[in-house]
Amino acid sequence: MSSSSTVCLAAGDLQAIFWPAAGMLGTSLRLRGVEFLRRVDDLDAARAKGSTAGIPLLYPWANRLGSLQYRAAGRQVTLDSTSPILHFDDHRLPMHGVPWSQLPWDVISRKADALAARLDWVSRERLAIFPFPHHVEMAVQLRPLDLEIRTTVFADSGSSVPISFGFHPYFGIPGMPRAEWTLNAPAMRRLDLDAQGIPTGAETQSMPVNSRLGNIGYDDGFALSGEQAAFSIDGNGYSIAVHFERGFHFAQIFAPKDKEFIAIEPMTAETNALCSGKGLRVIAPGEQFDASFRIEISHHAGSQMDSVEIAR
Repeated sequence: MSSSSTVCLAAGDLQAIFWPAAGMLGTSLRLRGVEFLRRVDDLDAARAKGSTAGIPLLYPWANRLGSLQYRAAGRQVTLDSTSPILHFDDHRLPMHGVPWSQLPWDVISRKADALAARLDWVSRERLAIFPFPHHVEMAVQLRPLDLEIRTTVFADSGSSVPISFGFHPYFGIPGMPRAEWTLNAPAMRRLDLDAQGIPTGAETQSMPVNSRLGNIGYDDGFALSGEQAAFSIDGNGYSIAVHFERGFHFAQIFAPKDKEFIAIEPMTAETNALCSGKGLRVIAPGEQFDASFRIEISHHAGSQMDSVEIAR
């Protein structure tokens, strides 16, 4: 990763680094020099493989599709299994839309503590997999107690636009093994998934969680009870809380039991919504769609607590 292509934001004791030329990827998030993002040690390798890392935007869909064909907003789409701008899972299902490494964003404004960038979805190559011309803007504002990330989709090119994107932030508690982290999650509706990770349409009520990860692995999808929800991972005096503020009605929790990270993923639609149509939101020409999430990091040191909010 070329440091000259990244943008470092600073405010108080907070530092955040983004990579506009490679998907507006969040590559570092530090409080007083302590890193809270994971899978950021070798971004060049992740870029070459199409792997997710740090805080990636999954666009134009989050997680996998159950087929190479989908119909949305009145258009029938057949994806090319040999497309160089698609990534596939182990079942050869299209995964996470276009890899972050292949979506360069244009910086439209930059300050010491703020960054805004734009992605135009108008090229023939992009329209071949998602034939809805539009543009997206991501605004990042860093403050001493807050880092806000806001994503806005503009249906400004005469087309309706289905909304199915998400984020896949990877986090870890410093100085403590994954098994000892405590997961807190609200009551939600767990989506029943088939063997390929595609929702079957069935749901079961999920009670609130407040327990150590131990040797439990997660790769589960959920529907939120309301638009807002809060999750957290606690341990070693730290708490990393993820707040869904606006636009994200679904969540995926991904925490393989043999990996030292957890991903709590805000999603605007459930997995495979482009194919199933279930709950898929479509904005009309001239409309826009806003989504935001916030991450709050707290550090308890004796009787003193340092509280920092990250990503609204």
